[in-house]
Amino acid sequence: MSQAEVDPHFGAELRDAFKPVNAWVSNGISWLDEIQQFYRERSAIEKEYASKLTALCRKYHDRKSKKSSSLSVGDTPAMTPGSLESASLTTWTTQLSAIEAQAAERNKFGADLEFRIAEPLKQIAVKYEELRKNHGEWSGKLEKERDSSYNDLKKVKGKYDGVCQEVENRRKKMESAFDHGKAKAQNAYQQQLLEMNNVKNTYLIAINVTNKLKERYYYEYVPELLDGLQDLNETRVAKLNSIWTLAAQLEKSLISKTDEQIAHVISEIPRNDPKLDSMMFIRHNVANWQEPQDMQFEPSPVWHDDATMVIDEAAKIFLRNLLTKSKSQMKEMKGEADKKRREVENAKRVRQSIRDGKDKRDEVEVVRAIFSMQEDLHQFNRKQLTAEVETSTITSVVGDLSLGAKNHNFRPQTFKIPTNCDLCGERIWGLSAKGFDCRDCGYTCHSKCEMKVPAECPGEQSKEEKKKLKAERQEAANETRPYKAATTTSSTAELPALSRRDTMNSLSSGYAASATRSTSALSSQTTDTGPTELPATVSPAQKPTALRKHRIVAPPPDQYVSAPPPISNGGTASRPSEPRGKMLYPYQANGEDEISVDEGQDVVIVEPDGK
Repeated sequence: MSQAEVDPHFGAELRDAFKPVNAWVSNGISWLDEIQQFYRERSAIEKEYASKLTALCRKYHDRKSKKSSSLSVGDTPAMTPGSLESASLTTWTTQLSAIEAQAAERNKFGADLEFRIAEPLKQIAVKYEELRKNHGEWSGKLEKERDSSYNDLKKVKGKYDGVCQEVENRRKKMESAFDHGKAKAQNAYQQQLLEMNNVKNTYLIAINVTNKLKERYYYEYVPELLDGLQDLNETRVAKLNSIWTLAAQLEKSLISKTDEQIAHVISEIPRNDPKLDSMMFIRHNVANWQEPQDMQFEPSPVWHDDATMVIDEAAKIFLRNLLTKSKSQMKEMKGEADKKRREVENAKRVRQSIRDGKDKRDEVEVVRAIFSMQEDLHQFNRKQLTAEVETSTITSVVGDLSLGAKNHNFRPQTFKIPTNCDLCGERIWGLSAKGFDCRDCGYTCHSKCEMKVPAECPGEQSKEEKKKLKAERQEAANETRPYKAATTTSSTAELPALSRRDTMNSLSSGYAASATRSTSALSSQTTDTGPTELPATVSPAQKPTALRKHRIVAPPPDQYVSAPPPISNGGTASRPSEPRGKMLYPYQANGEDEISVDEGQDVVIVEPDGK
C-alpha cells in the first residue's frame, strides 16, 4: 500500500507535539484572513473597473449623440435625418451597449466576491479560531491533570519517606529504653511499623495510578487532541476549496456572459455594410445642382474685340509652333499616362489580394502608393487633355498647319557669350541669357521669341553655311526692328554703335575699385603721351577728378566680335571725347552679365558715373 493511500493520523505519528501542531493549525487559520483580504481588494478593483467602463461608455454615448447627424449625413444635409443613424453609428452603439453590459456583470461579480467569498472566509476563520482555542484550553487542562497526578505522587512519596524515618526513630528509642519502658517503646515501634507498611502500600498504589494516568495522557488524551487539530485543519482546507470553487464558478459565469456579449458584437459587425453609410448620405444630400457655365471670351475694357481667333501670317506662325508642340506633348503624355495607368491597375490588384488574405503587405502603404501613382496619372491626363484641346482648337480654325512645316531642332541654351537673336535682333546675354539654338542650322533666339520663329529650317548646315545664314538673319532682323539707332557723325558712321547693349557696365561689381585705380593711371599716361580731347562739359582744371569719376568698360572680346569695317574717311576708331587707357590690374568676371579683362588691355570710358 502506497504512502498516499494511508490516511495520516497526527496522534499516532506525532508524540507530545501539541504545540507545533497547534501553531501550524493557527497559521492556516490566519491565512484565511489574507485570502479574504485578496478577494475584497479584487472586488474593489472589479467595481472600480466596472465604474470606469460605465463612465467611459456614457462619455462616448454623449459624444456620439453630438456627432450623430454630421457623421450620418454630413454637416449641411439637404434633408435632416431626425433620429436615424448611419449603420456605422448603429454598430458603434451596439459595441458601447455590450461594454456597458459587461461593466454591469463585472460590478455584480465584484459584489459576489465581497459577500459570497470574502465575508464567508472571514466568518469561518473566526469559527475555526474558536475551535482551535478550545483545543488549546483542553490541552492545558490535561497538562494540569497530569502535573497534579505527578504532584500527588510526590506527596505520597514524601509521606512514605517520613513514615520510614519515624520507624527508624522508634527503633532507636526502643533499643535505648530501660527495662521499665522498653515494652512501651517496643509497642510504639510496632505501631509505627504497621503505619509505614500502610503508607508504603498507598505509595505503591499511587505510583500505579500515576503511571496509568500518564499512559492515558500520552497514548489517548494527547493523540485525540492532535487528531482533533488535524481534523480542524483539514476541515478548513475543504471549506477553502469550496469557496475557491465558488469564486472560480462566479468568474467563469462572468466570462461566459462576456463571451456571449462579444459574440453578439462580432455577429453584428458584418451587418455594417460600407455601402449603407454611403446610401444614407446620398439620400439625405441629394439636391438640385447645375453645372457651372463654360468660360466665355471677355473683351478688354480698353480694346474692343470678339471671340474670333486671329489667323494672319504672324499668328499662323505662332499657332503652327504651338500646334507642333501640342501634338508632340499629346503623344508623349498618352504614352506616359498608359504606362502609369497599368501601374495603378497592378497596385489595385495587389490591394485586392491583401483584402482576400492572399498577400501580407500593409494595405495602407499600398493605398498610399496607389494615391501617389494616381496623382502622377492625373498630371499626365491633364497635360494630355490640354494638348488635345489645343490641337483640336487650332485645327478646327486653320487646319493642320504642322503639315509640311520645317521645324527647327531647338535645344535650350544659356548664352555665356553675347549673341544676337535671329528673330528680333536683340542681344541674348545677361538677364536674358536663356534662349534656344537650332542643332541643324544654328538659328538662335530668346526664350520669349521661340514661338514666333517661322518653321523654315533649311536642315543641317555646315559651319560656313551657318555663318552666312547668321549674317542674313541678322540683316533681316535689323531691317524689321521697330526702331533705328541714332545717327552718328561722318567719322564714326561706319563703326558699330557703342552703347550699353554692346558694352558692359562694371561699376556694380567689385571691378569698380580697380577701375578707379586704372583711371588714375590713365590720367598720367594721357598727359605724357600727348593731349587728349575731353568732353565739352569738363573744364581743364578738373582733368584728374573728372577722369576718376568716369566708368571704364572693356570692349567685347575678339573671339566673338568681328572687326569693324575700314575707316573710309581717315577717322579713328574712337571718338575724341572718349579717353583711352590700359588696365593696371586684371579683373575676373563674377557673373554672366560681366566679362573678364586682362592686365594691360585697352579700355574706353563711354559715359560718366552720373549717367
